[in-house]
Amino acid sequence: MALKESEAIVLRTYPLREADLLVTLFTRAEGKVRGVARSAKKSKRRFGGALEPMTYVRAFYDVHERQELVRLDSCEVLESPMATEVTYARAVALAHVAELVDELLPDREANDAIFRLTISILHAMRGSNVWMPVTYFELWLTRLVGFLPELTECIVCGRSLNGSRAYFHALADGLMCPDDKRLASSEISSESRTLAAQMFRAPVDSFSEAPWPKMQGADLRKFLIQTLQRQIEKKLVTAGMLEKGAF
Repeated sequence: MALKESEAIVLRTYPLREADLLVTLFTRAEGKVRGVARSAKKSKRRFGGALEPMTYVRAFYDVHERQELVRLDSCEVLESPMATEVTYARAVALAHVAELVDELLPDREANDAIFRLTISILHAMRGSNVWMPVTYFELWLTRLVGFLPELTECIVCGRSLNGSRAYFHALADGLMCPDDKRLASSEISSESRTLAAQMFRAPVDSFSEAPWPKMQGADLRKFLIQTLQRQIEKKLVTAGMLEKGAF
């Protein structure tokens, strides 16, 4: 059987027997693919450092009928996160991107828009300046998977939220006006809603020059993570790690 070839992003790896690895790839051609890399811990020629999480690679693999796992033959590194300084903040942020893609995307369903988004975020993630690319990725991913509610009107009464205060709740599917907010709701600022609108109109690189402290867009990120966790019905481990991080 001829090998398949695709650009891919390594999401996760797990030990499997003595020298093998179980690998989750986000491929451009077929979406999320899981496979076995035989003798990956020993073969520098076939894999080298290509299986580090969030490495952008060209993957070669076999697909066998009626088998869920592919056989990963080799990977060629196109871009490695190890090529620049790996700070703790960047390591956690990259793990967050990987977890989001792995949890939200179905197996074997190509999505070029999300693949291109992920590559652009890898390019934007440098040093400890992680909050802008993390915010941009969460926002666009929530929209592309179809979970982002309307941000300009109240989900209860339909009232326009432009120029008005807005609130969200972990158990609600959108934003609410002051009259319809639930108990224990959180407020999302007009600045963050404006920021979201700006991010939908411009590429991630256009936001890279300005300083971006952790507090900027924090309410927007909280809203997005609550929205995603409600849809997948589980906690995102790396989201908690990010918010607790002192960076």
